[in-house]
Amino acid sequence: MNEKDQVFFIELGERIARARRARGMTQQELAEALGIAQQTLAHYEVGRSRVPASLLPALVERLMSSFEELLCRPVARRLGKGSSISRLQRQIAAIEQLPKPKQQFVSQMLDTVLAQARK
Repeated sequence: MNEKDQVFFIELGERIARARRARGMTQQELAEALGIAQQTLAHYEVGRSRVPASLLPALVERLMSSFEELLCRPVARRLGKGSSISRLQRQIAAIEQLPKPKQQFVSQMLDTVLAQARK
């Protein structure tokens, strides 16, 4: 791998790791969602291995990111002020990725909080 490619994959791995942590996901959780081994994801995140182009759409979906953010722009920029996607919207999207029983649990918690807020 030439130096330019090596730098690209190291930076890509750092953006993947930042986005994963921003989503509150472990390497194991993201790896399972992508259908790869945790160790493989770890290699991607440190730039030791190249991320296959065929994996990029799934990464974008699971990290609730965009191709531009993942490939070009730091993810932290999207998570700051002026973000086109609010924190609540990101949380809702993350909840939608949970198994149904966990979604129901979160829904019940929200119902309880909202009912108390109305009092």
